[in-house]
Amino acid sequence: MDYHHVLEAAGVVVFGLVFYSYTVRWFHPKGRLEAWWRPVITGLAFGVLAVVLMISRIRVHEDLFIDARVVPIALITLIEGWWAGLLAAILASVYRGWLAGTGALAGVVGILVTVAAAALVREWARRAGRLRAHHALVLGAAVFVVTFLSFLLLGARGLELFVPLALPFLVMSVVGIVFGAFLFRDIVESQAAERDRREAAELRAVTSLARAAAHEINNPLMIVTGGLAILAKRLASGSEEARWAERAKEGAERIREIVGRMNEITEVREAPEQGMLPPMLDIRKSSEGASSPPR
Repeated sequence: MDYHHVLEAAGVVVFGLVFYSYTVRWFHPKGRLEAWWRPVITGLAFGVLAVVLMISRIRVHEDLFIDARVVPIALITLIEGWWAGLLAAILASVYRGWLAGTGALAGVVGILVTVAAAALVREWARRAGRLRAHHALVLGAAVFVVTFLSFLLLGARGLELFVPLALPFLVMSVVGIVFGAFLFRDIVESQAAERDRREAAELRAVTSLARAAAHEINNPLMIVTGGLAILAKRLASGSEEARWAERAKEGAERIREIVGRMNEITEVREAPEQGMLPPMLDIRKSSEGASSPPR
């Protein structure tokens, strides 16, 4: 086996790992539309990596080669989902079809079924709560079986070609997918932990500021509401002045409700942008999880 080719393939996968670590940071989904960007970008990128690995084949014997196309396709499906895996598979399949040859159909089938196998293992890991070693091992073995079955589509000739490649391909699939899966998982988990820390710090800052502002507002508000109560007793019932005093009292009660919500903020949620106004805290939505404020 030409180990220079092995190092080449490993370098391509590592490049994909570095690229993915940046996309996780840059394309954190904030809504339904944004949630599609990262799978699209990573899927296309890992499709390109699969094509590069098909070009950079690994020499096993004098005239026998294998390539690691299934490794990035299986990994991106396992970590990012079937949509990203399908995009990667489409790019790799188009290139394999363009190469033509008797094994083109078998190669495309192997690529597409690899996505299906990785998507099933992803669902299995999701239901288990976390990606673990046995999930990655099963995926590596499944990819090996899928590739073997795709060679069988060529009949006796395919079996003859696969036998001398079986062991190196098994090692490449299992080792590449297992190590890659854990490295990718660590990236996702570390980014999620960092995001949680930032959100917790933001929540602490917002709640501290909101409670301080609520305290400062509440003191003069008590004076206003007390003055309005005294004023209402001295005004003739049904007069214009009494109606204005009643409206002022309702406004003061509304401020009291807002102050109560400011003391009950449990999350940071922004109000939709309106015109040229910058994004701002939505106090009602940010305190929805808390008990109703006193009236």
